[in-house]
Amino acid sequence: MGDVFISLGSNIGDRKKNILEAIHLLDNPPEIIIEKKSSLYSTDPIGYVGQDWFLNSVVEIMTRLSPKELLSRCQAIEEQMGRVRTMPWGPRIIDLDILLYGGEIIEDDELIIPHPHLHKRGFVLVPLAEIAPDILHPRLNKTAVELLRQIKDGHKVDVYREC
Repeated sequence: MGDVFISLGSNIGDRKKNILEAIHLLDNPPEIIIEKKSSLYSTDPIGYVGQDWFLNSVVEIMTRLSPKELLSRCQAIEEQMGRVRTMPWGPRIIDLDILLYGGEIIEDDELIIPHPHLHKRGFVLVPLAEIAPDILHPRLNKTAVELLRQIKDGHKVDVYREC
């Protein structure tokens, strides 16, 4: 299955090392193969703003895993890396979210695809548009670039590319 995208974020410890370790743990042939990686972007937090800035990235993968199996793999990586869920939108060593899984639309108690906030978050849309500018949001029928342009027109998007 192609056109599967996962966002990664970290704002505790060595953020770059955390992102790269998560990508390494995610890349597990033949079940998951990393196809593309975005640049790393430094972003200010949303929700709970009294925390350090995040480092964010998006990867495109090929996978044999079902969406729920992929969710389990992502959560296992978060746990393995020491993520503790203490508050919504709070600090985290690593966060892995499935953004898109092909053109699938899934909505149940465990998983929502496409990610319900994908179209509103510059810290996800900027790296997604970098590696897949023409990927379509299956509900909104807009590309990553169109979605990014839409939020940039509405307000400031504070996303800074890491060197």
